[in-house]
Formats: sequence, C-alpha cells, structure tokens
Amino acid sequence: MSPHKTTPKMDTKNIQALFDAWNQALQTGNPKQVTSLYENNAILLPTISNQVRHNHEEIEDYFTHFLAKGPRVEIDESNIRVFGEIAINSGVYTFSFKDDTSVSARFTFVYRWNQERWMIIEHHSSKMP
Repeated sequence: MSPHKTTPKMDTKNIQALFDAWNQALQTGNPKQVTSLYENNAILLPTISNQVRHNHEEIEDYFTHFLAKGPRVEIDESNIRVFGEIAINSGVYTFSFKDDTSVSARFTFVYRWNQERWMIIEHHSSKMP
C-alpha cells in the first residue's frame, strides 16, 4: 500500500491566502507566474474577454494582454466554502487599471487539492451589469 497525502485542513484564512497569492502573481506582471496557479486543464471565463480559456496556453494569452493594463484588484465581498478537496471563493472584486479606468466584476475561484498543492481549476470573472 502506498502512502497518499491527505488534504490539508483548510479554513477561510487559507483560502483567502490562495486569492492573495493570485493577486501577488498579478502584480509581478508575469503571465507565466499567474498561469502557474491554474491546473493544466483549468477553465478561465475572463473578465474582459469573450473567449473561454481551456488550457495554460490560452490562459497565459489572456493574462499577457490583461497584465499589460496594469491591473490592481480589491475584494469587495468574498464568500468562501470548503468541501474536502474542493474549495470555492466567490464574490465581487474591483480592478483598477493604470489608465485610471476600473471594472467591478463577480468572481468565482474553484480550487482543487492535487495531492501536492491547491490549484485553480475554474475561474469565472464577469463584469457587473
């Protein structure tokens, strides 16, 4: 019998830290660093693009263009739930860009424990109507 890693005990603080890591990756301006937080087969429904992103290549392409806008993000509302090896953080955040524009959006991050670390498997971000 081979030993398997157990899912770490997660609480809202730990899940909030996953969002903070994503936000810090945005601040690097490096699309590869942001993309590395997504599972290889993750789905991204991005904020300012109508194209669904299905893999690292497509997700990195989105962030290449998005990060060029110099985004900063603040959470307005966050709702975190943990279900074993799946964690969900959904709510509202606001992006501010270097051209002094901003956009408020609804978000959902779905994370999955892959026996080594928590990865984003689904990220939906849509502008507020």
